[in-house]
Order: sequence, then structure tokens, then C-alpha cells
Amino acid sequence: MMIQTIIILLAAAGLSFVDQSKWEERPDFAKYFKEAGVEGAFLLYDLKNDKYLAYNSERLQQGYVPASTFKILNSLIALETGVIADENEIFKWDGTVRDVTAWNQDHNMRTAMKNSAVWFYQELARRIGLERMQHYVDLADYGNKNIKGGLDRFWLTGDLRITPREQIALLVRLHQNTLPFSQRAMDIVKNILIFEQGEDYVLRAKTGWSRQVGWFVGYVEHAKNVYFFATNIALLKPEDAKTRVSITKAILRDLSLIKE
Repeated sequence: MMIQTIIILLAAAGLSFVDQSKWEERPDFAKYFKEAGVEGAFLLYDLKNDKYLAYNSERLQQGYVPASTFKILNSLIALETGVIADENEIFKWDGTVRDVTAWNQDHNMRTAMKNSAVWFYQELARRIGLERMQHYVDLADYGNKNIKGGLDRFWLTGDLRITPREQIALLVRLHQNTLPFSQRAMDIVKNILIFEQGEDYVLRAKTGWSRQVGWFVGYVEHAKNVYFFATNIALLKPEDAKTRVSITKAILRDLSLIKE
């Protein structure tokens, strides 16, 4: 018991000095990752009770490339800088056939978020420009704030890194309207992040996928409370990607936050 307590304390210290009384290890969540045949981590933050539920604290301390989860911040910056009018403005497809069929068409921000159309968000980044992008990444205190590696790919293959807890911190600020963006921009992004709705809950979320990590981050509004989550997995083969969502939803159902 003493060893376990020390491990929890060390993990908490590594996660920005989280109060141990607000940190609960959930080794039982391992079954979801084992059943899916992947290695990964899960973190949930209960806003009302100011408490974390965690699986695999060692992995939770590590920063990873955000991949398409960066579309959340990219959308906010694009709206704030006016490089796109709103979520309905259409960008014409350039005719380049890409691996994901859904990308090979015109998109607006709403459909590009839903289909995770990389080319659309690369165009947004180019319109924003390096100086303004760095300004807002710094202002939002996003991950390690390092956008080296190319203006239209730093979140995919560059040096930007973010931890699961930092992912949650951004989402908390988005929900609470405390990010350095206009209310309009935050409202639009919250709307296009709706992933699923039930009778008594709303799930807002975004996937992300790079060669090194698969992400699923978001939050559930349920029973007058909000629960923020960040799941990441080690991607060893393409078919592992679908487990980002299935593992997360299984845990959320286990916690009675969403339904089948």
C-alpha cells in the first residue's frame, strides 16, 4: 500500500502537482485497452468535484504531437483572425486525390472538422501565417508552444507536443469561455465539436492520428456537470485507430456518462 501511495504521489507530481486527494488511479480501465489490443492512457476530469480519474499515469506525463486535435485551436485562431468568415465558408478542393475519400471534395469548417480534412486546416494555417499562429499558440498556452517543423504541418510531424492533462486544460477553458478568443469564435468551435447527443448528454470531441499516437479528446455535459477526457494510444497498425473512440466510449458508458 505504501509503494502504491508513493507511485500515485510521484505521478501526481509529474502532472503539474495535482493534489493527491483529487487524483484517483483506475487500474480497472486497463481491461478496455487490453481488449482492444493497444497500449494507451486515459484521463478524465470531473469539473464539479474537481477530481481526476486516471489510467496509466506514466504515459499521461508524456507529451505527444497533437495531430488533428490541434484543429480545435486552429479553428479558434482562424475565426479570431478573420481568415475564415465562419463555419459555413467553403474552401474549394484543389483536386489532389488524397487517401481519405471524404477529403476529396469542397469543405467548410464544420465538415472539415467532422471529417478531419487535413488539407483544409493546412490552408487555414497558411492564411493565418507563422507570426500570428505563434502569437495565439503562446497566448493559449498550448502544450510546449513549439511550432517548428513547417507552418502547415507542425502539429502533424513537427515539434509541437501536448500532454493529456494539457489537452483537458484547453477544453476546460473553452467550456468556461476563458480562452483568449471572442465569445463568437468559442461558440462556433463548441458547436462544430458536437460528436454525439443523447437524451441527457452532449458529447463534444475530436480525434487525432499521427504515426506515433492516436488521440480522442473532448468533454461530456451530463446531469448539470461536465466531464473532460483525453485518451491516447500507441498506434502500431492502421486498424488500431478505431480503438481511440471505442475505448473512450466504453469507459464513459461504464461511468454512466453516455449511453449505447
